[in-house]
Amino acid sequence: MTAIAPLPPISISAFCEEAETYHLLLKVVADPRMSRVQMQVDLGGVTAAREALAAAPTPNLLIIESSDERETLLEKLDALADVCDPGIKVVAIGAVNDIMLYRELMERGVSEYIVHPFSPSDLVRLIAALYANPAQRLVGRVIAVTGAKGGVGASTLAHNLAATMARTLEAHIILVDMDIPFGTAGLNFNQEPATSLADAMEGGERVDVNFVERLLTSCEDNLSLVAAPALVESAHDVSPDVFDAALDALRAIAPFIILDLPHGWPDWKKHVLLSAEDVVLVAEPDLANLRNGKNLIDYLISQRPNDLQPKLILNRFGQPKRPEISQADFSKSLGLKPAAVIAHDARLFGTAANHGQLVIDQEGAARIAEPLRHLAFTLAGRANVQVTRFSSLAPWLGRLRNAFG
Repeated sequence: MTAIAPLPPISISAFCEEAETYHLLLKVVADPRMSRVQMQVDLGGVTAAREALAAAPTPNLLIIESSDERETLLEKLDALADVCDPGIKVVAIGAVNDIMLYRELMERGVSEYIVHPFSPSDLVRLIAALYANPAQRLVGRVIAVTGAKGGVGASTLAHNLAATMARTLEAHIILVDMDIPFGTAGLNFNQEPATSLADAMEGGERVDVNFVERLLTSCEDNLSLVAAPALVESAHDVSPDVFDAALDALRAIAPFIILDLPHGWPDWKKHVLLSAEDVVLVAEPDLANLRNGKNLIDYLISQRPNDLQPKLILNRFGQPKRPEISQADFSKSLGLKPAAVIAHDARLFGTAANHGQLVIDQEGAARIAEPLRHLAFTLAGRANVQVTRFSSLAPWLGRLRNAFG
């Protein structure tokens, strides 16, 4: 599944005919990626849309569902145009692939015509495409890495995963250390950046692509770092959306952005987790990790019903003389098969930490590097799920050009 471009703060009105579509669009409203969007969903189709818009301000985007015959639908659209402001975008939902109807709709300025079946994520992706910045060359995929509890090695694995992806995929990877007071990415890459994530937090409206590019420190080929300030006085309460602008800008720079998230449960961390394309949960095979991991996975699945399931890394597995929950029992309890199992190796991890190096660069690290390499390809290998439609955004043509944009 490809990344979805950040959605701007727009207004959307949707008018459905079928209860099934109504409930599907309610799932779209609840999608975390729609957090900056104001969306109202009602029943009644095109007729209800005309009545509502005749007495209310025109939204940025209108979504209408219709099962009418072609001529009837076009007549209703003509009437609807009379109460719409110029510049409105329109998405029509139908039940059949009718090329003649599609052409007529495009001539009347409709942005897209989609047909059932489609998923909530398909529609979120379509809406994002309608408002995508044409100058933005790519939409990077955000991968958030967090631990089931403190001290499970989530940061170490996030750093090694970032380097593994940069080397195996030969793509630009940006690692963002979000542990504001205690981040260790600078240490693990033997870097002392002059800039840090604190600059993005304080940048305000200046935070754009040019701004965040100045925050990047090159660690190696294809790998850049946005470091944490690592100063305890930098730790303070921040708003949930404090990192939105920076992450939006980073998406335009690199195809993959790895977030090293700290332990804890501040509002901004919940916001970041819910907006990421992928969540990687690191856990050790004990009871506390099992409980916390189960709670976190259940929360993410309930809040991200349209997204991929979290990925599980089972870390420090096989530690001598330590009683462990078996991999099978851990997986069964979480309802999630590990995407990677990292064997315990105190020498490798200790040597890397004390020398400011990566674990995967240590002699004899193959059994650590191979699971991370497999996970790197898993995270990068999603297939794109497209909405069933006739084309990409069509030109705004026809008699009602002024009404529909």
